[in-house]
Amino acid sequence: MNIIFTFKPPIEMQKELQQSFPDIRFHYFNQIEEGQSIWGEAEVIVTFGEDLTPQHINNAHHLKWIMVVSAGLEKMPLDSIQEQQIMVTNARGIHKKPMAEFTFAYILHHAKGIHNLSLLQNQRVWNHTLKTQEINEQCIMIVGTGAIGQEIARISQAFGMKVIGVNRSGKMVDHVDEVIQLDSLKEALPEADYIVSILPSTKETVHIYQYEHFQKMKESAVFINIGRGDVVEESVLIDALLNQEIAHAYLDVFKKEPLPADHPFWNMKNLTITPHLSSHSEHYLPRAMAIFKENLSSYLQKEEKQQYINVVDIEKGY
Repeated sequence: MNIIFTFKPPIEMQKELQQSFPDIRFHYFNQIEEGQSIWGEAEVIVTFGEDLTPQHINNAHHLKWIMVVSAGLEKMPLDSIQEQQIMVTNARGIHKKPMAEFTFAYILHHAKGIHNLSLLQNQRVWNHTLKTQEINEQCIMIVGTGAIGQEIARISQAFGMKVIGVNRSGKMVDHVDEVIQLDSLKEALPEADYIVSILPSTKETVHIYQYEHFQKMKESAVFINIGRGDVVEESVLIDALLNQEIAHAYLDVFKKEPLPADHPFWNMKNLTITPHLSSHSEHYLPRAMAIFKENLSSYLQKEEKQQYINVVDIEKGY
């Protein structure tokens, strides 16, 4: 059986895979074009999910399973995959620790005025009167209550925050004080001090945040987006920040990445930009490969689909 990786994991990881599955032929390539000579023979493809096209799917005549070692699927040719009835699994859940930590780096950075303290240090100014805030008893609204959202909620409760979760169903999840449905988001926004968006990119979520959402938020509110950049139209967010509808926005994701050097976001004082690295961790790939190995064992044993970890609903896109 042939398995193609459209990236090259570390050599030690390659050796470990071969030792664990000695009867499988693993092929590793720096980029997808390098594997075209054996593409038609591949039964499984392992990818970060940004390099596949409909043509790749149509040319992979023996392809039965795609393992995406990330969570986002918005760049995947899902229509072609569904047409060919190919199973897709992803690495959903492995990001929860680093992304929750990164979210609180933002929150504490804002509450404790770290940016201003850094400026004062650069100026060699001792200002003992600089105001800071507590996050204890403040309200955090987590829009998207999957694994990442629940980890953020857990840490939020440890800080003594009130936690409101937002999801499609309104179903209760761990570590939240209450849950509201996504279609009731606008009405609940005035209560939140911090709004954290972890929504995926789907037909339902593109530009889900409209200007009126930011008008509903407190003027002191902080908007954090670590999900996908297309959940809010950039011009809408720019207007909201310029009109001081909210105090600050922290963005790790953008509609176009890398963010162009001439983009107006760079010049906004009440906006903090990070280059889509909230999920980065030295544990990222080992965690993703652990899911792949377990699923590969299920695949070789011809298990039912429900036995796999993180099977993607192609119609929903997550």
